[in-house]
Amino acid sequence: MENIIEIEIEDRDGSTQKIEVPTDMNLSLMELLKATNYEVLATCGGIALCATCHVQIKSGAENLSEPQEQELDMLDTLPDADDDSRLACQLWLKNENDGLKIKIKGALQ
Repeated sequence: MENIIEIEIEDRDGSTQKIEVPTDMNLSLMELLKATNYEVLATCGGIALCATCHVQIKSGAENLSEPQEQELDMLDTLPDADDDSRLACQLWLKNENDGLKIKIKGALQ
């Protein structure tokens, strides 16, 4: 289907799951994770102020938007952030993201 993509999510315990995602609903990756019952605090509500939705992009980073300054500043505060780190609240899922693979890294509390 034209407006359905599949992404692979690796949880903190190493378990993985593939999820089909509608792209015509304008969901952020954070909203998807919360809607599919992954433990993501998202304390700030998705405005890049808490970093509890920290994810590692395992594959598909080339099809994501570039991080903005506020996201980069927040990632700089994390001891386990690296070049593959992003905040899920800042990633809006589009058709180009089919095949995206991520690992959840954000804090549980």
